[in-house]
Amino acid sequence: MRFTAMTRAQRGKLALTAAALGVGLLASGCGYTNSQQTTARYQASDGIIADLGPLQLRNILIVSAGEDQPGRLIGAVYNSSSQDVTLTVNGAEGSQTEIPVKANDYTLLNESSDEAILSTTGGIPGSLVDVEISEDGTNVSNTVKVPVLDTTLPEYKEYLPAGSTPAPTSASPSPSESEEAAGGDDH
Repeated sequence: MRFTAMTRAQRGKLALTAAALGVGLLASGCGYTNSQQTTARYQASDGIIADLGPLQLRNILIVSAGEDQPGRLIGAVYNSSSQDVTLTVNGAEGSQTEIPVKANDYTLLNESSDEAILSTTGGIPGSLVDVEISEDGTNVSNTVKVPVLDTTLPEYKEYLPAGSTPAPTSASPSPSESEEAAGGDDH
């Protein structure tokens, strides 16, 4: 048996290789012990996700100025069936809206689509309201909790239904409060 002595350079290369292998094993261990977020289904937006027969509802929420005010449904509805389907949303106090969704297609509930308006939301902004959703393709229905948001987040301002009166913000005084603070009305 023949034994060959290692030079200092060979020992250094072996040490670097072993260190690199160790770091690689440590780094790959993170994926072994921690779950991957890409494998978990979650709500990535302010809205909810729900499946109803052939329909998949994604990022569904209601934009409204208040509990007794109209609310606009926004989000996306996907139809995986080979026939056109109508989604019906029943909200508080008999409010209702219908959303037609073409076969194997989707409908975006946004500024470029027909507005899906509920005459009253039944919940204050920041709350979850029960709405009954049903579809006429397989006649499936379900009750889901949908968040109600107002225009606190500026990206929802354009979705506030026409005729709604946004709640006053406490940061800016009303015109009459400003006049009183300035010394009254000088007209």
